[in-house]
Amino acid sequence: MKENCWEFKKCGRGKGGNKIDELGACPVTKFVACNGINGGENAGRMCWLVAGTFGGGQRQGTFAQKKQTCMTCDFFVKVKKEEGTDFKMT
Repeated sequence: MKENCWEFKKCGRGKGGNKIDELGACPVTKFVACNGINGGENAGRMCWLVAGTFGGGQRQGTFAQKKQTCMTCDFFVKVKKEEGTDFKMT
């Protein structure tokens, strides 16, 4: 199984994370619409699709609102390369 965003980022908000009590569980861990896509559990490798994720220490909105930060995210870039879909989105 490929690494999920919370494993890669070590944010503590993933399953069993040490910051869940303080910050709450990341909504990605509960998002099932993308279950299995990219080999991650739930939407763990599709975090940019899920509103309310953390980026740069701040809760983010929808993909449209966080698109720029997602496109420069080291995890996003890693997944796109692994999947052979590393193209520039505008």
